Amino acid sequence: REQVMGVFRSLIFLLSFQLLHVAKGSTVWLNKNGYEDLVVAINPQVPEDANIILNVMNMIKNASNNLFEMTKHRFFFKSVKIIIPKTWKKNINYSRLKTESYDKADVIIADPYIKHGDDPYTLQYGGCKEKGRYIHFTPNFLLNDKLANVYGEKGRVFVHEWAHYRWGVFDEYSSDMPFYVSRNSKAASVEATSCPAGVAGIPVFQDCSGDKCEPRSCRYDGQLYEKGCMFIPDIRQNIPCSVMYLQYILSVVEFCDKNTHNSEAPNMQNKMCNHKSTWEVIMESDDFRNSAVVNASAPPSETTFRLLQTQDRAVALVLDVSGSMSMHNRIRHLRSAAEAFLLHVIEIGSWVAIVTFDSDASEKAPLQQITDDAARQKLVQCLPIIASGKTNICAGIRKGLKLIADKMNTTYGSEIVLLTDGEDSGIATCLDLVKQSGAKIHTIALGPLAAKELEEFSTLTGGLKLYAVDGAVHNKLTMTLSAITSGSGDISEQSIQLESKELLVQHSGWMNTTVPVDKTVGNDTFFSVAWSLSQPFFFLRDPKGKEHGSSDFTIDNSNPNTARLSISGTAEVGDWQFCIKNLHTATQAISVTATSRPAYSDVPPVSIAAHMNRANRAFNPVVVYAEVSQGFLPVLGATVIATIEKDGAAAVTLELLDNGAGADTMKNDGIYSRYFTSLQGTGRYSLKVNAHGRNTTTRLSLKQNRALSILGYRENGKIYMNAPRPKFADKEIKVKLGSFSRISTSSLVVNTGGDSAPIYPPCKVTDLHARIENKTIVLSWTAPGGDLDNGKADHYIIKSSENLLDLRNHFDHATSVNSSNLIPKEAGREESFKIKLEYFIIKNDTVIYFAIRAVDDTNLISEVSNIAQTTWFVPPKASVPLEYDGNNEGADSIVIVAIVAVCVIVVCTIVSSTLCVLQKRKGRVDFETMQ
Repeated sequence: REQVMGVFRSLIFLLSFQLLHVAKGSTVWLNKNGYEDLVVAINPQVPEDANIILNVMNMIKNASNNLFEMTKHRFFFKSVKIIIPKTWKKNINYSRLKTESYDKADVIIADPYIKHGDDPYTLQYGGCKEKGRYIHFTPNFLLNDKLANVYGEKGRVFVHEWAHYRWGVFDEYSSDMPFYVSRNSKAASVEATSCPAGVAGIPVFQDCSGDKCEPRSCRYDGQLYEKGCMFIPDIRQNIPCSVMYLQYILSVVEFCDKNTHNSEAPNMQNKMCNHKSTWEVIMESDDFRNSAVVNASAPPSETTFRLLQTQDRAVALVLDVSGSMSMHNRIRHLRSAAEAFLLHVIEIGSWVAIVTFDSDASEKAPLQQITDDAARQKLVQCLPIIASGKTNICAGIRKGLKLIADKMNTTYGSEIVLLTDGEDSGIATCLDLVKQSGAKIHTIALGPLAAKELEEFSTLTGGLKLYAVDGAVHNKLTMTLSAITSGSGDISEQSIQLESKELLVQHSGWMNTTVPVDKTVGNDTFFSVAWSLSQPFFFLRDPKGKEHGSSDFTIDNSNPNTARLSISGTAEVGDWQFCIKNLHTATQAISVTATSRPAYSDVPPVSIAAHMNRANRAFNPVVVYAEVSQGFLPVLGATVIATIEKDGAAAVTLELLDNGAGADTMKNDGIYSRYFTSLQGTGRYSLKVNAHGRNTTTRLSLKQNRALSILGYRENGKIYMNAPRPKFADKEIKVKLGSFSRISTSSLVVNTGGDSAPIYPPCKVTDLHARIENKTIVLSWTAPGGDLDNGKADHYIIKSSENLLDLRNHFDHATSVNSSNLIPKEAGREESFKIKLEYFIIKNDTVIYFAIRAVDDTNLISEVSNIAQTTWFVPPKASVPLEYDGNNEGADSIVIVAIVAVCVIVVCTIVSSTLCVLQKRKGRVDFETMQ
């Protein structure tokens, strides 16, 4: 048996290694040169339209041919699954889902939360070479052929987004810095931010009055063109690249490579990938290493499609009641957590069965549909209260699958929620059954001794891997179980955790907690109080001042340590205040929990999704992420606090930041991040993230990493402009979200290769910026920490050079800048350092580059920072007037124009780069967000 388990663990390790950096459970895999099992999912709120399916198929078929050509005959799309929502009519051509789901899809099709928000984009959490979360297209993008005039042919757009998603490359244009001062010749000049350098085109400014716009030549404002100046490329280009810039130009059939890359352009690709070309990054991917060039002019096979339809949710709770569950009040906590799950979390219309297992398995409730509160209460009565016996996990899984199959005639698309605190040497015996079942298994490890192989069930089926530490009250387990919501994409009925807080309260001490209920939630709201020893005095005051005393709460005889209050109708918007006094003679643990559901079916609630991953970068550090959003729009200005726990170790609290520094890839994208450096050896770590927003601080933003839209083009010297796009007031959208609170949980299994805590250097500075101010060069950046982005560094090493690549590749040999008087600040603080110009020989067209490394108190050194530039440059006089064709129809035919061009390789002279902080421009836009 030990040999069998050893082989089994080895196989799982290999599989886990393959899946280590796969995007949020993506099932895409490379079969020789063809991508298999790409999942496209349609949001349940999208109205039924068969043309969406047809257009998705045509887009990916075209993308397959484009990808094959653009990757030099290496990759194509072999098989695709399209998930049809349950809200669409049934069709005999639709198969049943297995473990696929909307929330794990590679591509999602959903309406934007903003008018005219049809920009395709890829959500990227991590840095260079790290896979994205998903690609998003709107139904209008797929259905409205006129949008091809804005973004280009859909298949080309798909390849642009696929490169973001699969290979972790970034855009080679910049909306924030469309122009920069270049030194790619003897004299400095203002150039368009592009790859390759030297794209033919013209700077244009649109003078608009009402709906009428007239283009004119751009004027200079300092060293660069005035704000609002845009680059209009020639429709005929003698360049074969680049997909990450001009994907809509038909002559573009390659990614920029080492020879054609513009290393000085101030774009995200250079910033995130250390000035490497997109093709170099792709060549370093596992896909590239595990494939070879196909000796053919077209993909070896056409893309095949399968249509799958979401069904009713069917869940079997498979709960451990072995003897060890009687320890640490686990069986009581299990009952409380499962009760909260059945009463307030599982969605109406779902089917639920209950199974318990010790040395064998028992059916506690057959699969039955939740149609009303009475059905929920009936299931609660079946929950276990006694624990004894040994642990047989496979017996529980077999029984759970049987109960589902008895009612549904299949286990495809169903879910098992498997909770256990014990070990079981027989897990390998039901592995094949699990793989064949088509069911998704969510695992919850309770306590420090749960089977080490437990998460293998989740790895094989795409289920959640969760972990709860033992506690004096049940709220940690309740919070963990409450994370298992429907993955169908229908958020209108989904449970949302507003608060989960536990404190040790001394005798006669008070626990006062405010729970804000914002206007996006309020239906099926419930509050609960739990205590470890004896009932405290408590009351809940609503926003209008009405008090709900303990007599208004319900206390179940089978669960005497918890009091619950359900709010009828829609809960009042505002602050709900809990006041709790410990009357017990000794200190006891008291917890408060609050959940709700969305207030409107057509208004997305503010939501939070927490994740904890080993990053694919130096030292493989653990990164904590929390995405805060409303619909698909990032929420900015929230306070986001992460708490990480491990059995036997003190809890660690981190504030997650959206500042574009340290672990945070991009500023103001609604993804709050931080490195977790306090690893306490191998084991499971639980993560709780609490996001708070107050009236005055939160706002919405637009997505980044978008396909470049076509503003216009120049042909035979004439300029043809597309109609101006709706202005989103320079990227920032003011919306009154009100005060809100959200909770999300996740977990991670970490193998440190030993029990000693890893030692980390300071993190790389990624936002170094240089400017000239009163004959002084001012450098500014966000302070790194002594351990990545925690604590503070000991000192800095600052270097300068007149050659960017020399500074990047030979930092130690560059000219030193004396910074001995600069004492590093705490991580996350703004640093500033002034350098006198007298130390440099300055003349017109001089460009000086700066980079920085941080050193900790053990002499561990960070990577070289991004490279900042200062320039002494006097721009030339204004250019000649434009020749403009006011007929917009020319631009509308951009993707139909037959372009006959000889594609030649443009060898770009690789010189210096400017990598200034990408400043977000401020502004506002008015749009309807609420009824």
